[in-house]
Amino acid sequence: MKLRTNPSIPDFTDPIGEALHQLRLNGTFYCRSELTAPWGVELPPFEDRMMFHVVTAGECWLEIEGEEPHLLQQGSLALIPHGQGHIVRSSLDEETTPLFDIPVEQVSERYEIMRHGGNGEPTHLTCGLVRFDHVAGQQLISLLPKVLQIDTREEEEGSWLQSTLRFIAREARELRPGGETVITHLADILIIQAIRSWLDAAPDANRGWLAALRDKQIGRALVAIHREPEKAWSVASLAKEVGMSRSGFSARFTQLVGDSAMRYLTRWRMQLARAELAQSAIPLSVLADRLGYQSEAAFCRAFKREFDVPPGTIRNSNDILV
Repeated sequence: MKLRTNPSIPDFTDPIGEALHQLRLNGTFYCRSELTAPWGVELPPFEDRMMFHVVTAGECWLEIEGEEPHLLQQGSLALIPHGQGHIVRSSLDEETTPLFDIPVEQVSERYEIMRHGGNGEPTHLTCGLVRFDHVAGQQLISLLPKVLQIDTREEEEGSWLQSTLRFIAREARELRPGGETVITHLADILIIQAIRSWLDAAPDANRGWLAALRDKQIGRALVAIHREPEKAWSVASLAKEVGMSRSGFSARFTQLVGDSAMRYLTRWRMQLARAELAQSAIPLSVLADRLGYQSEAAFCRAFKREFDVPPGTIRNSNDILV
């Protein structure tokens, strides 16, 4: 993971666009499910993962705790952003089988085919399991609802979805050079399109951090922090960056974001540090310097204040703190 945004990224006029730019997938896995009624599949939770289902034929029900059942018809795309366990089945009264009890055909390391059911009415699903590594992407995903559903039965919307899925399936089957990269980028498109639809329509997309990103001045301040977390930002320098008075900027930032600007900067740096420590063997002194700390000791104190454990705990454990 790179701690800084690539400097070749253009200067976005829309900070939401910049957050979407950071939605880069890792660990993408696909399953094509050929299901015949009656059938039911119970999917376990996958921590720090997002799951999605696209109905390419037939229909089914998706059930997740705390939500009314969702009817998914041909052309529906459903995201489960937080990796929560859930059920998909042909009707609401069908019995379910745990996912890992159902045999599959392994096509490649990242693609499999599952056939299950009672030889009745067919339903075909394309399912995926993905992870977002960049902190900006994780922040955005954390704000999404338990289930995000878009229906693409309209011709214009449905055509791009079906074409994208056909392309993914072909690349997975043929295992051509660069196929994994192609599949990952196509999954980016599927998921980002669904999130864009939610951002355009959902009332919750105009609250909190997302509302702050949409704000003309506070959004620019957030982008400045995200792009250059190592810079010696102060309330005064951030206010100057976005053309506001110090007092006006400080009050508006806290009102929209829910944290002071300096608290947000520290938390952002620590989230970046935690992700980097979990993925690499970077020396603490180098990481401290990259994040704008004058000494390793100062960095370690800030990390301990944020997470109640020293940074070495992350490096010595496979567990990612919540």
